[in-house]
Amino acid sequence: MAQETIEAPLPGKVSKVHVSIGDVISEGDKICTIESMKMENPILSPVGGKVIEIKVSAGQQVNGGQILVIVEH
Repeated sequence: MAQETIEAPLPGKVSKVHVSIGDVISEGDKICTIESMKMENPILSPVGGKVIEIKVSAGQQVNGGQILVIVEH
């Protein structure tokens, strides 16, 4: 199966991770929320599939382009 790597579109702090390993998600589902410049930015999945890896946790600082989640579709 193909894998989709979901990356942070901007630097900030992960305020919440909305998925767990093994979750089946749909395109547009919220993966996590990144707080940047005092705004909460929902990160949405570009594909549907199964979450096979989560590379971040709540409270973690991330850089733009950093891998957040890997989805198998």
